[in-house]
Amino acid sequence: MKRLLKLLVVLGLGGFVVFKVGVWWLTDQRLGEVRSALEPYGVIERGTISSGVDGRVVLSGGSWQDFRLTRPLEIGRLEFDAGSSLDLASAMMDPGTLPDSWMLRADGLGLVLEATMFRNWVTAEGQNGSGEPTLMTLSCAPDPRQQLGSGDLMRMGITALGGEVLIRQHADGVYAELNTAGTGSLELEWPDARIDVIDPERVLDSTTEAMTVTLRDGGLMRRVAAYCAREAGLEPSAWADQTLAAFQQGPEARGLKASRQLLALYRQWLLEGGEMTVAVQPQAPAFGIPVVPVGEELEGAGWMVAYNGATVPDVFLHEAEPVVAEPDPGAIEPLEQQENPEVQGWYAASVENASQWIGRQVRVTLSNDNVVEGRLVSASERELEVARVVAGGEVAYPMLARAITGFEVWRRGRKR
Repeated sequence: MKRLLKLLVVLGLGGFVVFKVGVWWLTDQRLGEVRSALEPYGVIERGTISSGVDGRVVLSGGSWQDFRLTRPLEIGRLEFDAGSSLDLASAMMDPGTLPDSWMLRADGLGLVLEATMFRNWVTAEGQNGSGEPTLMTLSCAPDPRQQLGSGDLMRMGITALGGEVLIRQHADGVYAELNTAGTGSLELEWPDARIDVIDPERVLDSTTEAMTVTLRDGGLMRRVAAYCAREAGLEPSAWADQTLAAFQQGPEARGLKASRQLLALYRQWLLEGGEMTVAVQPQAPAFGIPVVPVGEELEGAGWMVAYNGATVPDVFLHEAEPVVAEPDPGAIEPLEQQENPEVQGWYAASVENASQWIGRQVRVTLSNDNVVEGRLVSASERELEVARVVAGGEVAYPMLARAITGFEVWRRGRKR
């Protein structure tokens, strides 16, 4: 009897070791395939691998370095729960055989912010890949085309982004949520949807149901509105009007016009934030927002939108003729200024050669006629950064080079 008991113990321990080693090896192989698939976009570090007989595998201390970003996304703990050890082993051998129910959770996500998060070769100039204006542009600078960036978040006191992600596949569909520390949350419920890890795009064909998306800003939009309005030299309401005008250009460039209620909802969100729940159909035109043809009236209640728990009626889009924004006319070349080596004054200089004036007092005129005066901090082909003294300290203002129509330096004249 004792020999049989010892044999069972030995077999149990041997099976446990074989299971652990097998899961470790299979997980390492699958992560190698993921790493190879993501090579054009970045580098993934898997960290350490551990597993449990209850059907879980855990990666600890991993990271993702996107080639477009200057800082990596740290992943404290990534857990995949298949529900049972048999389902886990099967999924690791063939990812196409995932069980009907599984869960993926990422905890301890963290991204440390820098003033410039994107690499120099990454361009983000307010347009999408088709050259159309983006639908959401938040400007926090004298130039209304200068978008909210990581430097602005840092000046608002947000030095890092962190949180957790949960994705749960069950028989009735997909549930996902993203929770962040101090910057809001996102929740998604998609009935009958099925995630295919081999071909993720197939999830669009797995269901005809609309996904319910709930966005909570956690007080972030009030902070953004107050900060951006101050940086742009406007009252919050005037900043919201300016941002709303920029928002309207996106649909208009696509031959659409937002309803008055949609514009009012967006403006309210800019100033107050809160909780917004919408129904999104990824494969439908305009993501499920009703589009009313020219000359017709809206039939039905419009887009399914709830703001802070209350249903918002009459949210839809009108068809319209596409409006193509004309490029800003180039600045007229000023008459050449006569330089006097005995006198200090403002002398025009070339933006292309601005780097030679770093540390000097400069005056920059933008395409909207705003003038920014201060110390030149940095200069690149894409933008200039000018620091101005505010309340005893300095605040740096980045400005796109393409939006600059005049660049002057305070210096003595030169002998000809």
